[in-house]
Amino acid sequence: MGKHIIPHNYQVTKRDRIESNNHNSFLLWFTGLSGSGKSTIANLVEKELFKKGISTYTLDGDNIRKGINNDLTFSPEDRTENIRRIAEVSNLMIDAGLVVLAAFVSPYKKDRENIRTIVKDVNFVEVFINTSVEECERRDVKGLYKKARAGEIKNMTGISAPYEAPENPDIEIHTETETIEDSVKKIVEYITPKLSRQ
Repeated sequence: MGKHIIPHNYQVTKRDRIESNNHNSFLLWFTGLSGSGKSTIANLVEKELFKKGISTYTLDGDNIRKGINNDLTFSPEDRTENIRRIAEVSNLMIDAGLVVLAAFVSPYKKDRENIRTIVKDVNFVEVFINTSVEECERRDVKGLYKKARAGEIKNMTGISAPYEAPENPDIEIHTETETIEDSVKKIVEYITPKLSRQ
């Protein structure tokens, strides 16, 4: 089937969209345990970017798992496919000229490396929201840890499934020692040079 797929060359290019938006497009990938603060921080970073006139979109488990990936479970194989699809969607959004913020546990190093390959290294910023499992379990925002401890949830990252922490993330946030405000500022300052049109 693949040999019959022929890409169409459209008149409006990624460069045109970047020129129109007056900023570069790329992917900010937030990884960390459930309850680490990924979505909270991503949301506030997007708010700051939006105030600066940056065209953005946030992807997270709620808007992905309820739609495009509602056929996937939390098995290791489905987690890998979940991340692959998100990377492909992100790649289209980057082509559309958007700064994409993606907040996903994404526990496997090989899957995060695959994202980098799909969107290209230059378009990928890895943000590790480094929060201990003890703190995430203490927060337990969605009650997932309690359910995992009770055996109601299988393959819970940090409890019954592994989390492979990034070794060299572009940005590392320690939520137990850094305020949310400082974390957001740190991320915005890091990506500001990347926003400049090249």
